[in-house]
Amino acid sequence: MHKFTLAVLVENKFGVLARVSGLFSARGFNIDSLAVAETEDPTMSRITMVVDADERILEQIKKQLNKLVDVVKVIDLTEKDCIDRELVLIKVKLDPRTRDKVIQTADSLAAKVIDIGRETLTIEEVGDTKKINATLELLRPFGIIEIVRTGRIAIQADGK
Repeated sequence: MHKFTLAVLVENKFGVLARVSGLFSARGFNIDSLAVAETEDPTMSRITMVVDADERILEQIKKQLNKLVDVVKVIDLTEKDCIDRELVLIKVKLDPRTRDKVIQTADSLAAKVIDIGRETLTIEEVGDTKKINATLELLRPFGIIEIVRTGRIAIQADGK
């Protein structure tokens, strides 16, 4: 199994996301991450999804997606030169002894401290999957209370 990143351009209509995700659940395919938003054309939306599959299953997925009426285009970004990012918000336990160390750790990662409370500190990090995972591992010893993570978004480099 391998993780594949697909960009699916769809008509921006009610129920399209439900039909796309329904296609996956009906066939027992799992979606690892999913991000959806309107594109530069307000009549179109872009669904960026990461799926864990082998080549045969991936081909099935692409064929099934292309059969959906509202799907305009399916692009496999996995082997293409692309830029990808995720966003994560991490709420970390805070006490007077660890406060400065947590802030120093966030600073060393170029992450942003976006909220400081009496007992927690919330950090925002943006980066590729490796950077997000590394940030989580460095903050884990301080006591992560909550993680909110977006799905991966990706765009082909050089405007292609």
